[in-house]
Formats: sequence, structure tokens, C-alpha cells
Amino acid sequence: MKQHDDPILEYIRDKGALSPLALSREGIVVRLDIGKQHASDRCRELWRYGLLIQVDRGLYRLSDAGEAYLDEDLDAVELERSDEGAIDED
Repeated sequence: MKQHDDPILEYIRDKGALSPLALSREGIVVRLDIGKQHASDRCRELWRYGLLIQVDRGLYRLSDAGEAYLDEDLDAVELERSDEGAIDED
């Protein structure tokens, strides 16, 4: 897990599905002091580990595993990385 991963997961849990732009300092409401590209990279990586669900191109919501991780019922070392099923963001 990286520095901004927990805050990203917490914002998505609190606000519902969000885009990387909405999470970044470039959005209408500044939520995190990170750029859109960094937010996008982190969301994609959190999705690959099953902590986020990509509901549409560039839109993520928290998964059950993400909830368990934030509730400290799941340790990040238990997660496995997957690249299957991504919606292209380009």
C-alpha cells in the first residue's frame, strides 16, 4: 500500500463512486493533494488488488474487500494482483 491509498479508499467509502479527477486537487472540490494521473494510477492499482470495483470508465467504488481492509478485517498482504476485466481509461 502506498501513502495515498488509504485516503483514496476512505473518500470513496464516504462519498460513493468517484473518478480519479474527483479525488484529485484538479477536481471541482479538492479532496486529496494529488494529481489526477497519480489518483488514476492508484485507483487502477487498488482495483487490481480487489479493493475497488471499476463500475465504468474512470469511475470506482469500494469493494467488499476494500470495506474489510478499511475495517481492519483484511490485511493487505493477503491480497493478490489481477489485471483481468479492466475498462480502458484512455
